[in-house]
Amino acid sequence: MLRLPALAALLTFGLAFASAPVLPPLPVLVPSVPTETVPPTPAAGLRGLWLDGFGPGLMTRAQATRAVNDAAALGVNTLFVQSIRRADCLCLRASVPPVGGLEPGFDPLETVIQLAHARHMRVIGWISVTGAWNSSVPSRRTEQVFQQHGPDAGLNSWLARRPDGSWKSGADAWLDPGIPAAADFMAGSALSLVTHYDLDGLQLDRIRYPDGGDWGYSPVTLARYRLETGARGVPAATDERWRSWKRAQVTALTRRIALEARGARPGILISAATIVYGDGPTDLNGFHATRSYAEVLQDWPAWMAEGLLDLNVMMNYKRDGVGDQAAWFDHWNTFAASLQRPGAAVAAGTAMYLNSPAVTAAQAGRATALGLGWVGYAYRTPTAAVYAASQTQPQGFAAVQAALQSQDGSPLPAPLAWSPPSVLRRAVLGRVVGLSQPGGVPVEVYAPDGQLLGRTTTDGNGYYGFADLNGERAEVRVGDQRWTESLQAGLTRFPNLLLRQVTRVND
Repeated sequence: MLRLPALAALLTFGLAFASAPVLPPLPVLVPSVPTETVPPTPAAGLRGLWLDGFGPGLMTRAQATRAVNDAAALGVNTLFVQSIRRADCLCLRASVPPVGGLEPGFDPLETVIQLAHARHMRVIGWISVTGAWNSSVPSRRTEQVFQQHGPDAGLNSWLARRPDGSWKSGADAWLDPGIPAAADFMAGSALSLVTHYDLDGLQLDRIRYPDGGDWGYSPVTLARYRLETGARGVPAATDERWRSWKRAQVTALTRRIALEARGARPGILISAATIVYGDGPTDLNGFHATRSYAEVLQDWPAWMAEGLLDLNVMMNYKRDGVGDQAAWFDHWNTFAASLQRPGAAVAAGTAMYLNSPAVTAAQAGRATALGLGWVGYAYRTPTAAVYAASQTQPQGFAAVQAALQSQDGSPLPAPLAWSPPSVLRRAVLGRVVGLSQPGGVPVEVYAPDGQLLGRTTTDGNGYYGFADLNGERAEVRVGDQRWTESLQAGLTRFPNLLLRQVTRVND
């Protein structure tokens, strides 16, 4: 347990969020703040398609135009467009460099937004939050994060590592959410999309640790963990205290991005592409035994309950006809449907690339029958035959379109527009500054009548936040320090709390 004794502290308005990138928003692109609660629309109205940037499809204007036209013909109303891929972007105005191989002067994200909005489709910027590099298609730009903070950068390396110091997960390098500078970089990258593009939403992918469960052993991450918990030595991968601490870092990064994005663009939809390996649970206790929670450290039911996600798109990549996978698919959908509430919708993302068109249509139908939305992965590989290179992409896409639109009651076409569930949120974002190690500081928020509204801890950069508070005023407490602020609709930034000293006492 951490105690904060009464020590000299100052509340200051002048201290800016110094470590966060300063990216001025474009006011003409920001919608007005909602003034009232909007009745929720069933998530089943969502029909989506992922447009990935791992191959042809978004690299030229002709490809992007064809992709949007094909999506419109299919009947989808929401495009999840890969934007930040591996700390590079299929765009020109983000804080990370553009991907290699783009048509000169061409901005894929801007073009898709313009074309899709003209057809009344929503555009969600899909980002790989922790993606850093891939050895098969390495970025060699000197400004790319891997070149600056890769495996040979010593304590300035931001990569997730195993206990033996290795950093590759297959061909990929991942950034570690437990490293404060890396978390700041990831939050700033996401914010740069929100402030520079007219996006309807942001989707957080790879907002987790890599598969395997034995990650997070960067010297910087381990030093933070020991300081904040009093633990000694190197924790085992199965140490639940260690896993819980790392899980909290993933959630803190999710919270920071969600709140910063909502502050920059009120009304933006926050989504995550979430992990649903294996069979689905029947309740939250069962979820805590899944690989989602125990291995990759992604607690997405808690994110939904806290109000961090407006839309959870499960990557429910199962193959009907292979073992019990059809039942696994349905079990995950049933579990997630039980968690839906106003402002927290769920969609089933299905693996078109692993299935036949008939199975894709059947899975989409079963998901939407439960009141979930549907999102297909992916436009570039719409069938198992295309993925196996035994069918061309146009042939496969036409086959999927025929299957989805072949009979009455089929999942597509959907209504032209989908209005996501929307609620009026009052959120708080603040920061504790002045400490050399500001992470892990307990923060509480109270209503004016003294009712405890929420409890959290600061992240490695000192940020804390509350996504969905009741009432029009709130008091934040850190130790015996208190600050009360009126809450506006949307995000209220509290002044920085400057602590001169914090003594941690471990029980």
